[in-house]
Amino acid sequence: MTEPPIPPLGASASVSPSVPGDLWALLPCAGMGVRAVSAQAQATHPGLPKQYQPVAGQPMVLHTLAAFAGVARLRGTLVAVAPGDHFLQGYANPSFFSVECGGPTRADTVLGGLRALMARGAQAHDWVLVHDAARCLVTSAQIDALIDACAHDGVGGLLAHKLADTLKTAISGPGGTRVASTVDRTDKWLAQTPQMFRIGPLRAALEHVGSSATDEASAMEAMGLHPRLVPGSALNFKVTYPEDFLLAQAVLAQRMHGATLERFGGTRGQVSDMPGKTIF
Repeated sequence: MTEPPIPPLGASASVSPSVPGDLWALLPCAGMGVRAVSAQAQATHPGLPKQYQPVAGQPMVLHTLAAFAGVARLRGTLVAVAPGDHFLQGYANPSFFSVECGGPTRADTVLGGLRALMARGAQAHDWVLVHDAARCLVTSAQIDALIDACAHDGVGGLLAHKLADTLKTAISGPGGTRVASTVDRTDKWLAQTPQMFRIGPLRAALEHVGSSATDEASAMEAMGLHPRLVPGSALNFKVTYPEDFLLAQAVLAQRMHGATLERFGGTRGQVSDMPGKTIF
């Protein structure tokens, strides 16, 4: 199949905010995440990537997909998996579809997902929300807040969290690693996902920057653009290390307990960041 053309790089760097576009979600889901998988998890589920490891009773990525399923404005959610990965076929749901377009890096996987969306009819001026499969605590409300903030923006933007901790630079020597300096944190933010941009400009930026792009915002920045920062939540962290599983498990368990109480008219135990409905 011939890939849909996109405008030249310079012409596609930005789109007028007045141009409407459909909304799509894209979850890169092709990595192994070996840092996050504990020895116990590997013993129980050997070789299973972290996004498929069980958290609060179901594979981690299904919690992520449930939050996106709660956003009615999305036209569709594409899960970009590695070639030969058929794990999600056992959890088929009309709210998402998977495509074996994963590559060796995150940027390659996202680029493959963008091409797959356009092959399925998405337009260059449509919006795409790229989200880490392992950020399983994102909520439908946070996704909607990002859309509201960026839908009429000339560039797009991302969820981010204002840095609260004191930040140090380090220097290594014979005496070990020591503090070199303290960094001013007043303008520092932790980048999160989703990151929301027009498909055409993002595809052009990723093709220009290549596999070294660590996130979509940095690719857009390389084009001289300045994505909008939309306040997210400290709970929207990426499961990266084994201990992160324990925290994600605790948060999801509390949310489920709060949702159960809410259905029965209770309030105790509820949290303010309620997720989308669990649909799987």
